[in-house]
Amino acid sequence: MQSRWSGEHFLWFDDFPGLRQLLLAGDVIVRPVEGNGVVNLPGGLIQDWIGAVFVPDTNLKTVLAVVQDYPRHPEIYKPDVVEVKVLSHTGNDYVIHTRVVKAKFFISDVLEIDNQIHYVNLDAKRTYSRSANQRVVEIANPGKHNEHVLEPGHDRGLMWRINGYWFFEESDGGVFITCESITLTRDIPFLMAKMLSPILHELPAEALKTSLEQTRKAIPHEARLTTP
Repeated sequence: MQSRWSGEHFLWFDDFPGLRQLLLAGDVIVRPVEGNGVVNLPGGLIQDWIGAVFVPDTNLKTVLAVVQDYPRHPEIYKPDVVEVKVLSHTGNDYVIHTRVVKAKFFISDVLEIDNQIHYVNLDAKRTYSRSANQRVVEIANPGKHNEHVLEPGHDRGLMWRINGYWFFEESDGGVFITCESITLTRDIPFLMAKMLSPILHELPAEALKTSLEQTRKAIPHEARLTTP
């Protein structure tokens, strides 16, 4: 992503003719970066997905104000995000603690995630952020008197790491938002393949699409169309 961080091919979908018009029409586009989005590792899976959405009638300043309002994220991204704490904030750098609930079919997972987030303003119209995972733990018996953290190696491995790369560009009377989400989970044991495969293979793409939709919905549309 180095070229994108320097401003080249900043919006990934511009390499694919026709996608900009679909976004302007209101579509939310999510697709694997390569192949089916899954890279198999000994004992694990990396999933690499990318998505985009267009928010009309707003500007970059307004979008960033919503995205960086982390205490409001439980309201914006419910029901998956149930708690957010800003552990530190200096300039364009944040350390965020989030409690997340992931549920699909009859399986649910409660995670506590600490991410270090760095924002870079390329110019008046373009900003990107890099969110690097510092800690992910699974919570057993959440909300009960015996709630506790499962130590690494003794959890289910439905999420071991998650990094996110967000790109924001003010253009066409609104703001384009793109995100690349890279996750690491356990692989799928043969005896659990039927139960876990739909969760581990489908959840990252579904979560990314939902996050983009919820972000768009949270941004007010009465803002001025040019950045002050």
